[in-house]
Amino acid sequence: MDRIAVIGAGAWGTALAIQAARAGGAVSLWARDPTRTAEMARRRENAAHLPGIALPEGLAITADPAEALDGATLALLVVPAQHLAATLAPFPPLPPSLVAAKGVTTNGLLFPLESLARIRPALVTGILSGPNFAAEVAAGLPAAAVVASTDAALREAAIARLGTPGFRLYGQDDPVGAQVGGAAKNVIAIAAGAVMGAGLGENARAALVTRGLSEIGRLAEALGGRADTVAGLSGLGDLLLTCTGPGSRNFSLGFALGQGQTLADILAARNSVTEGVATAPALLARAQSAGVDMPITAAVCELLAGRHDVPSAVRELLGRPRRSAE
Repeated sequence: MDRIAVIGAGAWGTALAIQAARAGGAVSLWARDPTRTAEMARRRENAAHLPGIALPEGLAITADPAEALDGATLALLVVPAQHLAATLAPFPPLPPSLVAAKGVTTNGLLFPLESLARIRPALVTGILSGPNFAAEVAAGLPAAAVVASTDAALREAAIARLGTPGFRLYGQDDPVGAQVGGAAKNVIAIAAGAVMGAGLGENARAALVTRGLSEIGRLAEALGGRADTVAGLSGLGDLLLTCTGPGSRNFSLGFALGQGQTLADILAARNSVTEGVATAPALLARAQSAGVDMPITAAVCELLAGRHDVPSAVRELLGRPRRSAE
């Protein structure tokens, strides 16, 4: 059977499984917890992450990796970046795969495709990334994303099998730029949320997001990515959504920090991963190893570590030596 296997049943994995079924293919969704898997199959709903959105009847749900991958000719890997390699290491052989996770690992400072290559060096891979809130994609609202891979056949097959008029996919060959944009936007979103939570205003947010885009571009180019990628859906598009949309986990975390809540209390109240928390120090370390200056990312790291509050972080950023605009 020509199947798409979606590995990871959080909000985004479930939304992508729904979208893949909407596009007309046979789809299986793998979840780690057998009890939760059985509940999702019985209720036809992922109540923990996408309450109120029905799962298509043709969508198979399983906790067995072999069953999920049986007959699959494309896999969507939607496991948090920090756990991607450990989760997939015991899996059977994978078909050509798109990673739909964003971040940099704290262990090894690896982007998702680098992490995956450690355990599956011969696998044909790419990145699915863009300005997408899971609930909106699951509900069928209009959205767009990028399929970034150096393998043209994978790009074309994924676009043909996942795309619909309401979910427009664009192919490009710069997975490095797409990964940098996807990881860094979560960090910048924490900063944007902190600015708004502290009541510093829209002018401050606009300036911060714009300078954040410069940081992303510098790192992407230093690692071999391209400026046009950073200006597209997987860079600027994702950054705009994550820094302005109230549904952004990273923005809302920053907002709560800006209001004076502690990081421990914010995380304790959540049942989903806020990627920017783990990514920020790893991204900064990766940038430093490449000789790239990322002052906003550094300020977010200080804020998360409790070494700065929002006013002092802003004062430090504003006190940096002036330079010509990029």
